[in-house]
Amino acid sequence: MSYIDPELLSRLSAIGVKARQPMEGSISGLHRSPLHGLSPEFADYRSYTPGDDLKNIDWKVFGRSDRFYIKRYEEESNLRAFFVVDASASMTYGQPRSKFDVASTIACSMAGALIQQRDSVGLATISTKVSQELPQSSASSQLMRLDDMLGKTKCTGETDLGAVVKMLADKYPRRGMMVLLSDLLTPLDRLYDALGKLQHSGHEILILHVLHRDEIEMPFKDSVIFKDIEGTEELFAEPWAFREAYQAAMEGFISEVRTRCQYCGIDYLQVLTDENLGIRLSHFLHARQLSGPTRHRGRMTGLGRAEEGGA
Repeated sequence: MSYIDPELLSRLSAIGVKARQPMEGSISGLHRSPLHGLSPEFADYRSYTPGDDLKNIDWKVFGRSDRFYIKRYEEESNLRAFFVVDASASMTYGQPRSKFDVASTIACSMAGALIQQRDSVGLATISTKVSQELPQSSASSQLMRLDDMLGKTKCTGETDLGAVVKMLADKYPRRGMMVLLSDLLTPLDRLYDALGKLQHSGHEILILHVLHRDEIEMPFKDSVIFKDIEGTEELFAEPWAFREAYQAAMEGFISEVRTRCQYCGIDYLQVLTDENLGIRLSHFLHARQLSGPTRHRGRMTGLGRAEEGGA
């Protein structure tokens, strides 16, 4: 099965996937680097020191101040992006497109757009551990490797995103972009700590929260046997008896994740499996570019403890 959608890829490529904070890379690209070099966009000045190239002295400033200053410029860099796709059993839910199918289609489309920008992309499929991993590369063949790996993935097991994301944070310390695609049905406290570790390393984080509409609305009318996809439990129930309570709990769960992400400067997007991905993602990427650098009022790590201390 191929997850490459040419129409979606073309649409996202036209917008581009750009970092909103400084990135580190090895070749010229579209993203600002924290390193200062000689590229077209002016950054600031520094005092002249013996040995500096005289051609970089700003003589107009010298004429006003009688001091030598060197112009510094923002160096542009390619982006190192890493896609983390949840491959736990809960991601198999949905027909004709499962949550995993949608997450994989999004990953391939965004990765393809990045590769066209000469950026490097990598991939990991995870559950309670890393199931498969594809090292970062900007080669044109990387998209086919990524698609092939996702097509062969079997979604099994439970979910512990926190432990796996923390491990990936240790493995990829250089700042880049981490894109997490998951239903987020995992212990959230551990995930928040792992996201905080990514932030501490300077990574830009995008969370694409993939859900099925059934999980939002609980539309079932007749008596239903609910089965735990990631376990063995079964429950016979009348959906009408707890629909309102379920919807309220689900709304609270989604609201908490979204609010946490907004507070901490992490991009969050909820995607339903029956939505038009082209419209949903193009609006999201366009809004990111218009909003400027990410801002946060606190990092994920220790956020809960800080709130408790202030209570």
